[in-house]
Amino acid sequence: MRTKSPKLPTGASKLATRHPAVWESFAELGECCAEAGPLDVRTRHLVKLALATGAGLEGAVHSHARRALSEGVTGEEIRHIALLAIPTLGLSTAVRAMTWMDDITDSARPTRKVVKKRRASSRSR
Repeated sequence: MRTKSPKLPTGASKLATRHPAVWESFAELGECCAEAGPLDVRTRHLVKLALATGAGLEGAVHSHARRALSEGVTGEEIRHIALLAIPTLGLSTAVRAMTWMDDITDSARPTRKVVKKRRASSRSR
């Protein structure tokens, strides 16, 4: 059985704390569904991300984008899901999902420290 994730969203964390048996059953159901078929972990995360996109669930898009990144899926691959959504779900739904995906993929990028170069003084001493 799966244990509680340490980074649960606030609502899920409250549910898990207040009703641990319900949360454990929910987690176990998710695990059983994941293991019931031939899809590998990486593919399952992409499918779950696509489902969250179609359902318009911001928190789930964030969660599954994070999980996909942890399995080595690139930001470009994650955003491709939003592009694939355009003909089926419409442009506005796809753009909305892409902004949610960017929330995660942009924050996962290593930030480059910008160092300003000092201009040498034109005056000689």
